[in-house]
Amino acid sequence: QVQLEESGGGLVQAGGSLRLSCAASGSIFSLNAIGWYRQAPGKQRELVAAITSGGSTNYTDSVKGRFTIFRDNAKSMAALQMNSLKPEDTAVYYCNADIIRTGGRSRLIAWGQGTQVTVSS
Repeated sequence: QVQLEESGGGLVQAGGSLRLSCAASGSIFSLNAIGWYRQAPGKQRELVAAITSGGSTNYTDSVKGRFTIFRDNAKSMAALQMNSLKPEDTAVYYCNADIIRTGGRSRLIAWGQGTQVTVSS
């Protein structure tokens, strides 16, 4: 019953911006690390940005200075602000989270369904 859902993808012109959201729901005790991944057609899935429970962040070199990852622990969600978008950013973006469930406090690595981001030239 624990699930992640991404939203906010769409079609934008090069140089534009999008804000992706990742909402966690279900029997969640806490969220540990959260990451955003992307996969372009014919390409390997890659880590774009990650944030720890304490708020420390890491980014892949190609998005540094353009993308920012945030989290809101009270709302069990995370966001990825994407600015100065390039056609090379076109991909399906996935949210990933390390979750501790309520009850027995079991650990679960969850993935969202993905949201399409398309950047036109």
